[in-house]
Amino acid sequence: MRPSLELVGIRETESFKLWTHGYPYETVRWHFHPEYEINLITRTSGQFFVGDHTGQFSPGHLCLVGPNVPHNWISDVAPGQTIAERCIVLQFSGKVLRRGIETFPELAAVERLLVEANRGVQFSTPVSARAGRLLRQLLRTEGVGRIAGFLGLLELLAGDGERRLLASGSFRPDPEQYQSSTINQVLRYLAEHLHERIREPDLARYAGMQDSAFSRFFRRSTGVPFVSYLNRLRINRACEMLIETDASIADICYACGFNNLSNFNRQFLAAKAMPPSRFRRFHRLNDAMGLPPPAASRPGDSGPARRQPCL
Repeated sequence: MRPSLELVGIRETESFKLWTHGYPYETVRWHFHPEYEINLITRTSGQFFVGDHTGQFSPGHLCLVGPNVPHNWISDVAPGQTIAERCIVLQFSGKVLRRGIETFPELAAVERLLVEANRGVQFSTPVSARAGRLLRQLLRTEGVGRIAGFLGLLELLAGDGERRLLASGSFRPDPEQYQSSTINQVLRYLAEHLHERIREPDLARYAGMQDSAFSRFFRRSTGVPFVSYLNRLRINRACEMLIETDASIADICYACGFNNLSNFNRQFLAAKAMPPSRFRRFHRLNDAMGLPPPAASRPGDSGPARRQPCL
């Protein structure tokens, strides 16, 4: 299964994002993101996936995952059971940290850790225990103290001589292919469900994203906001039906997913600079003018010329 994109959204006023979440949760899925991620499991056991690696986890399990490496942790819990806090997650940009490494030579030991993260890194139990205490403290820290705590955490992880790499040496993430697959699935879903009520939050859940992350992802992938794209798709479908069928305008309106006729007419007028009825008359007039005179009909003529698709 292709992983979905998670848009992390680190604030401009912060150098990393630190948060906790429970289980089930919307980010618990096979996914990737351009940021590095440190993930500490605080409750539950289950199976985890990093790149092409599969393993078992339990409380205290600590991993570092590199940019665009697909990953997921699936907890073994009873159906309907919810966990208030399943893990602590710290996400940071490699660009920010590498600028720090260039400025402060003392951070050179961290660079090797960043390279290893491209395969995913699991840390030893003693280091995980110490890292857990640092992460808890960081959750309550603000200002410059956050930077000191973050660097101390990286120093601890880089000094773990018992850490192990997870994905195979031949594994290579392919974010362009991942994203192409996600947006293509979304657009195919839209085309197949135009007649239904489609809300952006529902489509975000279909794509496995948070609402705000999906909104940014969709606009970046298509160049237009979700609602604009959906209306354009529905108007194009309406054009096809106006040209190729004798269905009433009201029937076409609802078949294309509009919830009322006045909204359909308004959207159609904005997109085509004419109402649907006039659009249909123009195309039928063009068809009639394109037919040869009856006396000029030749044996074997199959009928009217093929209608042109809606532009």
